[in-house]
Amino acid sequence: MADLAAAQDRAAAAQGGIVSRFLKATELDVRMLGMLFAMAIIWLGFHILSGGLFLTPRNLWNLSVQSASVAIMSAGMVLIIVTRNIDLSVGSVLGFVGMIMGVTQAELLPSLWGFDHPATWIVTLAAGLGVGALIGALHGYVIAHLGVPAFIVTLGGLLVWRGAAWWVTSGRTVAPLDSTFRLMGGGANGAIGATWSWIVGVLACVALVLLLLNGRRQRRRFNFPLRPLWAEVLLGAIGSALILGAVAVVNAYPLPPAIARRYAEEHGIPIPDGGLFISHGIAIPVLMAIGVGVVVTFLARRTRFGRYVFAIGGNPEAAELAGINTRWIIMKIFILMGILAAISAAVSSARLNAATNAMGTLDELLVIAAAVIGGTSLSGGVGTIAGAMIGAVLMQSIATGMILLGVDTPLQNIVVGIVLVIAVWLDTMYRKRVKG
Repeated sequence: MADLAAAQDRAAAAQGGIVSRFLKATELDVRMLGMLFAMAIIWLGFHILSGGLFLTPRNLWNLSVQSASVAIMSAGMVLIIVTRNIDLSVGSVLGFVGMIMGVTQAELLPSLWGFDHPATWIVTLAAGLGVGALIGALHGYVIAHLGVPAFIVTLGGLLVWRGAAWWVTSGRTVAPLDSTFRLMGGGANGAIGATWSWIVGVLACVALVLLLLNGRRQRRRFNFPLRPLWAEVLLGAIGSALILGAVAVVNAYPLPPAIARRYAEEHGIPIPDGGLFISHGIAIPVLMAIGVGVVVTFLARRTRFGRYVFAIGGNPEAAELAGINTRWIIMKIFILMGILAAISAAVSSARLNAATNAMGTLDELLVIAAAVIGGTSLSGGVGTIAGAMIGAVLMQSIATGMILLGVDTPLQNIVVGIVLVIAVWLDTMYRKRVKG
């Protein structure tokens, strides 16, 4: 029996060694893998409990669209939390900016050049981005230059901008919105179709391979340790498979029969006996979220601004002594957060085809939870954009799964709150273990 126990211990040690060597060779983030594993378990659990309704192309497509708004804002929230700040106002800013954009395109511009003018959506979006940037600049100035804690400033902003959203129209819902503007919300017309989805997927795979090759070239150039060639190939293969698999899923979700029939009639396409199958493809808001993620990741990892952000989060006093203009960096972060809230407002209002006073309610909770679940430390200095955006998908997955199971909204909020507390607790335990 002793020999058997010893053999089992050696086998476990060897297995642990294999896993450890694999993670070291591929340089995969253990926390990211854990989050993806948790999300896979959640998806599988909801699929079983819902009687096979969760892991369907229709539900996954809707899940991606519903996650876009929170994912966009979570990218900016990462940088704010990394600098040891917080923004509790993002949901209210979304609601206020959404109302401004709704009034602009539904009431102000039509009086000048009528409804559905080709320039309406451009002017509307520009106005929303400008207002969002100004709000972010105001928050950043009060925090960075007047020394008021971010918690207090943005808590006040939560109340002020929610009230201001009501004040713009005295609580009135503004609808309908410009037809081109509505494309940013997804829906039957707000997607790029099967062909362009495959093109985007292939281009994404090519970009992934080029990134791996460039990373390897840069490591060799500066004499940094290289990943084994098999690890590079494996990462490229797995990444490409996930990208093309996601495209296949969204292309498996067809347009509703009535819309497909109307499309066929407009384009002179004969309708077969079994009906016409026209894929939605990738939704435009999902492409917008991915674009935001790429841009903010580039800013965080490849620019001086990003290095300063993480330096401030790691040690604010040392960053200031090193000559970093910390006040200006803080202002930039909050300006960026305001712009991202405006983009999310465009997505949310376009999806509803209306600007309402309820838009963005409790979104600040979801955005902060997504960032923390994605690995951003509330103590500052650590965080990833990709992790936060995956965290947004995970949070929306929980909400969607509970809706499929018929769970009441109050209980959904309870679950989200519990998940947030558990995520912070796990982050604390992880950091204690790393330091130990």
